[in-house]
Amino acid sequence: MHHFLNFTHRVPELPRVDLFVATADPVLEPPSSQPTLCSCYVSDDGCSPLTFYALVEASKFAQFWVPFCKKYKIQLRAPFSYFSSVATTETEHSPEFKQEWSRMKDMYDNLCLKIQHVTRKQIPLQLDGEFPVFSNTERRNHPTIVKVVLENKDGVSDGLPHLIYVSREKKPHQTHNYKAGAMNVLTRVSGLMTNAPFMLNVDCDMVVNNPKIVLHALCILLDPKGAKEQFYDGIKDDPFGNQWVTVFEVFFSVLNEALPFLFSRLQGPHYSGTNAFHRRNVMYGLYPEEIEIGSKDFHNDTSPSDCIETAIQVAGCEYECGTCWGEKIGWVYGSITEDVATGLNIHRRGWRSECCTPDPIAFTGCAPRGLLSTMVQQKRWASGLTEVFFGKHSPLTGMIFGKIQFRAALSFFWITQWGLRSVFEVCYAVLPAYCIITNTNIFPKGPGLWIPIALLVIYSLHTLLEYLQIGLSIRHWWNIQRMTIITTTTAWFIGFLSAMLKLAGISDTVFEITQKEFSSSDADEKNTDAGRFTFDESPVFVVGTTILLVQLAAMLIRFLGLQQSHNGNGCGIGEFISSTYVVLCYFPYLKGLFGSGKYGIPLSSVCKSAILALVFVHFCRKQRYMNRQWAL
Repeated sequence: MHHFLNFTHRVPELPRVDLFVATADPVLEPPSSQPTLCSCYVSDDGCSPLTFYALVEASKFAQFWVPFCKKYKIQLRAPFSYFSSVATTETEHSPEFKQEWSRMKDMYDNLCLKIQHVTRKQIPLQLDGEFPVFSNTERRNHPTIVKVVLENKDGVSDGLPHLIYVSREKKPHQTHNYKAGAMNVLTRVSGLMTNAPFMLNVDCDMVVNNPKIVLHALCILLDPKGAKEQFYDGIKDDPFGNQWVTVFEVFFSVLNEALPFLFSRLQGPHYSGTNAFHRRNVMYGLYPEEIEIGSKDFHNDTSPSDCIETAIQVAGCEYECGTCWGEKIGWVYGSITEDVATGLNIHRRGWRSECCTPDPIAFTGCAPRGLLSTMVQQKRWASGLTEVFFGKHSPLTGMIFGKIQFRAALSFFWITQWGLRSVFEVCYAVLPAYCIITNTNIFPKGPGLWIPIALLVIYSLHTLLEYLQIGLSIRHWWNIQRMTIITTTTAWFIGFLSAMLKLAGISDTVFEITQKEFSSSDADEKNTDAGRFTFDESPVFVVGTTILLVQLAAMLIRFLGLQQSHNGNGCGIGEFISSTYVVLCYFPYLKGLFGSGKYGIPLSSVCKSAILALVFVHFCRKQRYMNRQWAL
């Protein structure tokens, strides 16, 4: 802490930071009104006039909001989070503060209403002034649009930052490389306009929880000696297992003293696509030994509004043709999980990453609040990680031909094999049912059965204590255990198959946007869908329903005594307990079989699953018959 307090005195002039915010769909990723810091570049891959309108209106609100925060030293700068968590009834607040608080709350509510009305088309969006350029645009077919929404022309240190809207050019039959392509465009545009030596990229659903995070990061980047990620607006007990609280709490808090030792062997934490500071030189492809070359070239006195024409050129579709962008420079192409591929590419050049864990935590984020959004996100991750695992940017090639250390490569292997892991998870999920149907066993009988039972109990108690240690409930623990089984055997499995089809040249992966669901605590009370499982006709639900029906069929066969005899060596209590555990994990699917509307599994999915389950049962019984004939 002493090192941080003296930082501003030791460095006479702090370097600038360019902030990148990426969004692609105004509906799935609704506009918010969170003022930012430094120079902010917003990428709109959907080329939506609604997003631009929201930025313009938010910039007007920020002219009042930022001075209010600085005057009263408000740390939580995101109005969405601030007004939903701070009350004005406390006696320590002065009458002046209460009056200004109420005024700011009214202004923010009016801003939200204006954006909501335009979003719901209750008020038509007038395409005049700055908006005519959006009149004939389509999401996948539009020219480059660069707008300087807000410009700090006087260079006032306490003024608002530059705010630049960027929508890169898109053509129907030309690949745009998803988020990686958008980030590379922001890198080039920002290099022309402000050219800050450091870049911070955040997703549109992230909130800056600590306004001093830039100083904390610069303290490391300029004088390195060595963030916890949290979620706002989360559902109680995390029913869909999206918040990853224990992963970060246990890893960053309980093991905080061991971090220097652990990360020194892993070349630092992995890049997870958001809340990350980068040196511009690193993203330009430089190696550590080359970092001093041109390290003082980051200086730009040009006004952003004077660079618009050049910025439009570097944001065009054909600008990257014949260049190293996406390969050796910038964010790496070839996978929909561009963050892992980019992190691998950075580490293979010998760079190390550092972990910044300030108090309060630096960022909070919005986890998916529904099963559909969860499956979309998990499927995309599994598909993209599989592409990295089998691609040219795999950890193996980075270790052999690059500078990735062995232990760092192992950590990357652990992440990138998520999709491949799903194949074994599916096999393990149906194995107890297979044993019951064929009357075979995988667990020992008699006293030997207590060994796997003891291992299960010890592991469960260990993980449960981790959750209780950081203040989470037993229900939260069970939700995570359940969703781990569900996501690995459904979304990850479909994502793995999708990636394998792409690698085989049969089809291409599709980038699906995870819906960002912003809501207040009051809205949660009225939202009956919060925490409930909803279904559609997606293949991910067919896989899960099939696994459930297979378990139910196996139990029915056992209860009806339709198993073939095996001279006392058939399945025992261990297989039945395992099958029951799978059914418990898939209990939401069992309720979905009897549900209606969006809470019920569609009849078409049930029929497909029933056919697959019957095929599996037939295969098991046929396999048992063939084994018996072979034994005879």
